[in-house]
Amino acid sequence: MLSSAILAFNQLFTKPFRSVLWKMLGITMLLLVLVWIGMESGIGYLLSQEDFLPGWAETTAKIVTGLGFVFGLWFLIIPVSTVVAGLFLDEVSHVVETTHYPHEPHGKDMSIPDTVVQTARFLGVVILVNLVVLLLIPFLGLGVILFFIANGYLLGREYFEQAALRYHTRAELKELRSRHGAKIFFCGLLIACFIAVPVLNLLTPLFATAFMVHVRKRLTGSTPVNTD
Repeated sequence: MLSSAILAFNQLFTKPFRSVLWKMLGITMLLLVLVWIGMESGIGYLLSQEDFLPGWAETTAKIVTGLGFVFGLWFLIIPVSTVVAGLFLDEVSHVVETTHYPHEPHGKDMSIPDTVVQTARFLGVVILVNLVVLLLIPFLGLGVILFFIANGYLLGREYFEQAALRYHTRAELKELRSRHGAKIFFCGLLIACFIAVPVLNLLTPLFATAFMVHVRKRLTGSTPVNTD
């Protein structure tokens, strides 16, 4: 599966991916900026209220809040990238299929209602799992390990499902996950590692989608014809 990850990464900056790349980066950054403005405005309003906090406590609160914003945006990379991924799944998949599997039938594009439902479900699960991880960190002291295990399973399962549903029914998808669960989890860990790298994690939707198209192809016996 490492070879599939390398193929996906190498394709990130190729000409066919550039238009998708800039659109995804633009939307992701816009959403993160809007979230930042919303959080900062809300906290700023509370701190500006008369006698809300004594002077020293207000200064401390501003510092802690600033650090919290940075951590919060890092945490939000996963759910935000989840939403963005759903918008460009078919476009990214087409590029990978055309480049590396030109002689094979392309997958069926998901309808808009199916895309919305799939993305919303993915977003809800991502937020829920990562909130649970955050709540468990103070009690177990295993924050980093929990982050990678939880997101390795979650991202592997969900991104694989998004890629595979273009070719398979849900019953077929369930059987694929049952036979290749360990490999899919390992692929999810690679995506979780990608997310953990600052700046690079903004490219997660593009990388993860392309990666899982390759993974699904490999698991069903296909071999890429163009590996340059």
